[in-house]
Amino acid sequence: MGIYDRGYYQEPEGRRPGAAPGAWTVVTWLIVINILVFFMQAFLKPAPLPTGAQPSDPLSEYGHFATYEVLWIGGLEFWRFLTFQFLHGSVMHIAFNMFGLYMFGPIVESQLGAKKFLAFYLVCGIFGAVMYLLLNLAGVIAFQNGIGMIPGLLFNSTKTPLVGASAGIFGVIMACAYIRPDEKFMLMLPPVAVKVKWLAYGYLGIALINLLSPGAQNQGGEAAHVGGAIAGFFFVRNSHLLRDFFDVFDDSRAPKGKKAKPVKISKHLRLVHPEDEKFEAEMDRILAKISKDGRDSLTNAEKQFLDDATKRKRES
Repeated sequence: MGIYDRGYYQEPEGRRPGAAPGAWTVVTWLIVINILVFFMQAFLKPAPLPTGAQPSDPLSEYGHFATYEVLWIGGLEFWRFLTFQFLHGSVMHIAFNMFGLYMFGPIVESQLGAKKFLAFYLVCGIFGAVMYLLLNLAGVIAFQNGIGMIPGLLFNSTKTPLVGASAGIFGVIMACAYIRPDEKFMLMLPPVAVKVKWLAYGYLGIALINLLSPGAQNQGGEAAHVGGAIAGFFFVRNSHLLRDFFDVFDDSRAPKGKKAKPVKISKHLRLVHPEDEKFEAEMDRILAKISKDGRDSLTNAEKQFLDDATKRKRES
């Protein structure tokens, strides 16, 4: 029996391998959390002041990213590298970001596995904030030393807030360009089908042009887009580096007390080679590994084993 005949290998697009039917994916959780936070922002936002100024809601006040809060305010508020990714400034802002996550996220999650995908998404967002921070600091230093406007540097105030999930989503789109470069997506305007690789590098090119254009709007946001895209390009090719991202809670490299139970095969399934128990045991081990860590965690030998197993099925 080949791997594609196994019930726990055949999963709908977007569901991680081995997930229980109806189980929420990481992409689903991220979309729901972002929407809930957005409604909380609206609910907690105070009424406009008499002058017409709009005070910030508490979530945005203590969660947005800004150079000043991260580097110069007392306590060094480094949590903002994560929290800004779940805040949005308008309905259109969150709508476009969540649509991009919905379209491209499942492809990357199915490739990396749930845990690595979450680490990948957050790391891309963090690198977006780092790019914003570095370019803002460089702009401040250039301004203080009387240097003219250098394209690409951010000369805005160090207190200018950065919010939004787009840095992480740019990383996800860049990952799609690596995983399925020739898959086509339909654009809304204009309504044409475009390969993912051209879509990803086109978005990156637009972000770079806006970042390097003096006086362009949202240069800080474009800096974050570029940082997230660079991180996505790198980490989808080196996803093993994401393994330790959550080790603040647990040591992923520590030996576990119990071995994971192999996935059971229904008794009614007929094996192509019933005498070859080692073959079936190895197949179960590899599929369990894909379910836990994604296909990228496989060694070359394990990938070759899967290819050989599929050929055996076709030949039979």
